[in-house]
Amino acid sequence: MSIFKGAGVAIVTPFHENLEVNYDKLGELIDDQIARKTDAIIICGTTGESATLTMEEHKQVIKYCVDRTAGRVPVVAGTGSNDTSAAIELSVQAEKDGADALLIVTPYYNKATQKGLIEHYKLISDSVNIPIIMYNVPSRTGCNIQPETAVTIARTCKNVVAIKDATGNLAQTTRMARLAMSDGCLDIYSGEDGLIVPIMSVGGLGVISVLSNVAPEETHDMAMACLEGDYKKACELQLKYTPLVDSLFCEVNPMPVKTAMNLMGMEVGPFRRPMCEMEPKNIERLKADLEAVGLL
Repeated sequence: MSIFKGAGVAIVTPFHENLEVNYDKLGELIDDQIARKTDAIIICGTTGESATLTMEEHKQVIKYCVDRTAGRVPVVAGTGSNDTSAAIELSVQAEKDGADALLIVTPYYNKATQKGLIEHYKLISDSVNIPIIMYNVPSRTGCNIQPETAVTIARTCKNVVAIKDATGNLAQTTRMARLAMSDGCLDIYSGEDGLIVPIMSVGGLGVISVLSNVAPEETHDMAMACLEGDYKKACELQLKYTPLVDSLFCEVNPMPVKTAMNLMGMEVGPFRRPMCEMEPKNIERLKADLEAVGLL
């Protein structure tokens, strides 16, 4: 059974000006996302600035999200680490606190061989009982799960059931989909807002989305159109939002999306360093693309 179908938001972590987590604002964002048709909340991922949350904050933010969501949509907790034992600690706690599934990024900086990736995911899988989504984003981690490895992990680990594919390599995604096709061992979610329709056209179930932070209904509608076979509508939406998607990634995520949300009056606060304010020319570009789709 799939964890979710459609568009899950890779939600930001809002901060007060003193850089403490703004839980009241996070609750508002969660409620608004659910009201606007988001199909899942993905908490403490890259967009949630998980790399600069302390271990205790990381656990608290996940628990708060689970409690606030209260079963209305699935909560997928980002609990990955380049240290397998730290990933296990976060994963075990997230399961205790009621997360519906886990998002586990590949080890970053120290990286891993394909054999090491299999062992990494197997050890985490053995520590929990809830479903796991692998997160493959080699542009940020320097580590790429090859299609054969992804399928091996899914067939070896009892609860690794899906992958968030942020490789930007559609040929690799297609090869992985073909390898998993015989037994349906691996659900695929796009990790690229610019490739929602292409990835879903080869069997993807949806997207884990940055765009959903500013356009949740539209992203949901794009993914659902694919699931319903209405690729004409889906393509129209994909093309309409392509310039905005490009602007949301014109600097390092989540800098543009948090800037966009602040421009839209959502008041999600500042970044933790090393994230910093965008270049003025890119802010103007972002404003123009938000205005072009009626979000400003």
